[in-house]
Amino acid sequence: ALIECLDDWLLPYLSGAASLAAIDAGVVSAGLASLVPHDLQRRIDTLAPTHFDAPSGSHVPIRYDGEWPVLAIRVQELFGLNRHPSIANGAVPLTLELLSPAHRPIQTTRDLPGFWRGSWADVRADMRGRYPKHVWPENPLLATATARAKPRGT
Repeated sequence: ALIECLDDWLLPYLSGAASLAAIDAGVVSAGLASLVPHDLQRRIDTLAPTHFDAPSGSHVPIRYDGEWPVLAIRVQELFGLNRHPSIANGAVPLTLELLSPAHRPIQTTRDLPGFWRGSWADVRADMRGRYPKHVWPENPLLATATARAKPRGT
């Protein structure tokens, strides 16, 4: 059915693309989104957002390419968060891919409070030696989330 009405939903978004290879995936996505009624699109955006607003203030993309939605985020950006991030009105917990300051995976969890109480101490000990310019508090629930290294002189 979509092929039969390409002129209606895709053509307005092509704006001079000379070949199939020149069509960006975002253009196709925008064309398809134009077929969804506005109120339904708002509901989809609420239940399955494209980004997570981290306690640090960062706007971090959520990946939906596997069995569960994944949020790859530096661990310091979640300091102070005492509940596990979720979508779909809290029904679907995000799989957190916790990253080092170098954006390398250090742990994956679907239980952030359990991580803070459990393996955080081991992760902290390991990461403090590797990344001394970053904050590694004993109690991450009492720390302020940050997307930056320690201020100079601290």
